[in-house]
Amino acid sequence: MKSLFARLESLWFESFPGSELLTHDSLVKLNQQEVRKMTSNTPTLGLKENWKQFTLLVIVNAFVGGMIGMERSIFPAFAESQFGIESNTAILSFITAFGLSKALTNYFTGRLANHFGRKNLLLLGWILAVPVPFLLMYATNWNQVIMANILLGMSQGLTWSSTVVMKIDLVGEKDRGFAMGLNEFAGYFAVGVVAFLSGYVANRYGITPYPFYIGVIISIIGLLISWLFIRDTRAFVQQESINDRAVQLKSVFWDTTLKDKTLGSITQAGLVNNLNDGMIWGLLPVVLISLSYDAKSIGIIAAIYPTVWGIGQLFTGRMSDVYSKKAMLFWGMLLQGVAIMAIPFSNTFGLLVAISIILGLGTALVYPTFLSTIAQATSPQQRAESIGTFRLWRDLGYALGAVISGITADLFGVNYAIHLIGGLTLLSALIIKIRMPATAKKECIEPEGVVQAFQQKKKIKLIDVRSKEEYENYHIPHAIHIALSDLKAAMSRLDKSYQIVTISQHGCGRASDGARILKGIGYNALWLCGGTSKWIATQK
Repeated sequence: MKSLFARLESLWFESFPGSELLTHDSLVKLNQQEVRKMTSNTPTLGLKENWKQFTLLVIVNAFVGGMIGMERSIFPAFAESQFGIESNTAILSFITAFGLSKALTNYFTGRLANHFGRKNLLLLGWILAVPVPFLLMYATNWNQVIMANILLGMSQGLTWSSTVVMKIDLVGEKDRGFAMGLNEFAGYFAVGVVAFLSGYVANRYGITPYPFYIGVIISIIGLLISWLFIRDTRAFVQQESINDRAVQLKSVFWDTTLKDKTLGSITQAGLVNNLNDGMIWGLLPVVLISLSYDAKSIGIIAAIYPTVWGIGQLFTGRMSDVYSKKAMLFWGMLLQGVAIMAIPFSNTFGLLVAISIILGLGTALVYPTFLSTIAQATSPQQRAESIGTFRLWRDLGYALGAVISGITADLFGVNYAIHLIGGLTLLSALIIKIRMPATAKKECIEPEGVVQAFQQKKKIKLIDVRSKEEYENYHIPHAIHIALSDLKAAMSRLDKSYQIVTISQHGCGRASDGARILKGIGYNALWLCGGTSKWIATQK
């Protein structure tokens, strides 16, 4: 087997013939020449740079969320008044159908996004949404209602997944959490607003057909905006891939599902989050009906949770760019569990409103953090599939939550079902606390990652920040020398389009200081894990 040194040497000379003769200055000049070769049409990553398209996607996602809100507060009453269905399991069957279809569609949207294009899948999702409100208005049996919710689930999987991935494509790494906060805010704020509106309309004009007219308007406008104004974002993925530093996952599905400690921890939490959301969606209106609340009051309480969830993400999305993602996920799941456990002990309007607020805050902490952490921990080319896999398991939580809570409620009572779901949510918080690493991505890159970057011909520059004597005694092939004390003065010679890797003798120390200096002024910088010592040991 070739040594690591020999592999890198071969890769370098194949990619840059004659580079053994290059000096430090000529290397910098070569890098600048390569950047100038890029066409003027090259997309630029960033929230500010792409704010118009990003804003349109936020608006589209609000319409996507509104389609769920249309039925969120009225379905138990709709099932009983129109079809005489009172069983908790039967009522929650519509959530099961929705969750299964959305989960599977999420996965295939992620798998197919790079091949068919994000916009095409977005349009397909809206086409599937258009008939949903008509099917609900004119349904003559419960099976037709189930079919409408299967279509709604497929539509949500295509539209919501596409808008999530497109926003991540546009903004790059810096504002990813904030972008996800805006995305989820728009979607879930719309869920809350439309849930309140449909409850108000149902209370004033009847449970059908008037609340479903809202869905007709939403689906048509969403389709027209997506068709006329949204542009595909695959070019942004190709641009980000040039400087990407993430190591490729061996199996995107299994690593995201379980094997990777970061991704696996997030996936189980996502599943449990939607498991309890499925229970809240189906059983909270049942609890409120048993407490003799009218449709208007039920609509208010049911709307507060997703509204707080939505508005909160304006702040928690930005927080996930700054604070510990692990801590945010742990406290978010913990708050959800505590709030759910308190539901059976509350019967006054004020207490139920307070519980909805706490539940919304807990969910706001985790939702944008799920997506920003996955985006951070995966490469651009694998990101859509990893997010699709996560959203597969997350939205299976809807179906599992509906089945588990429905059967438990019929056998033992609603309070037992609520306590069971609350206990599972607290257990999920504990799993995050124990299993998930403190950071989603290391601040250093392994020697194998450097070799992989050269294999994929990515733009990467190695800078040895040790003393001149240490550098001349031994240095990694093709690493240029800029002592740590000279780094600030030399920054004008470095190209910000490159991934920079700083190197010291043992890693950390001078190398991490150099990477921190460079990152502080906008460079994409990591330090080499273990330094030259680990590089040599890896060769052996």
